[in-house]
Amino acid sequence: MSTHLLPEASLRRRAVSEPFTILIVDDDDDQTYVLCQRLEQQGYRTVSASTGRLGQTIAQTQRPHLVLLDLRLPDIDGFDVCQQLSDTPETCHIPVIILSGMERPDIIRRSRAAGCQYFIRKPYDPNALLILVQQAIDEARHWNAI
Repeated sequence: MSTHLLPEASLRRRAVSEPFTILIVDDDDDQTYVLCQRLEQQGYRTVSASTGRLGQTIAQTQRPHLVLLDLRLPDIDGFDVCQQLSDTPETCHIPVIILSGMERPDIIRRSRAAGCQYFIRKPYDPNALLILVQQAIDEARHWNAI
């Protein structure tokens, strides 16, 4: 007998057995709160930063399994944060998903050039984000195990 789980149920099952930490770097407190709640309901541990510099510091000291990064930050550009994480030996293995409402024709190309794995435009489908979060973590675990 085979059981087919909905993606959300499958994510919850995996997240509960392995408590992954996700760093959210976004200066929108409401957005961060909702995202933290949603991820924690799925079994993830979350930490957050409202500035790029604080996000970099947390990433280097706590080594989360994933970073969700906004591009518009009050102190430094999100592209710079992503590039710094990609260029630093302690954090280069951490996947970054950029969440942004920024409208620019070259935004996806610049995001990829800065080192992000995925780009999601705000507003986004929360279920799609959960699927990408798990996929990015699974990919990072696979490549870091080799």
